[in-house]
Amino acid sequence: MTYNDLRHFADSWGLVVMGMIFLILIAWPFRKANRQRNEDAATMIFRDDDNG
Repeated sequence: MTYNDLRHFADSWGLVVMGMIFLILIAWPFRKANRQRNEDAATMIFRDDDNG
């Protein structure tokens, strides 16, 4: 396999694969299964608030 073969692969399918990985990583935190974990992280700073 030559440099030109690798470059052609990276220009075509490599870009597609990296784009798909990027989209998956962006969408991963928004899964329905992570809703409770995200809610816990968002309200974590208020747990020990004793101003009540």
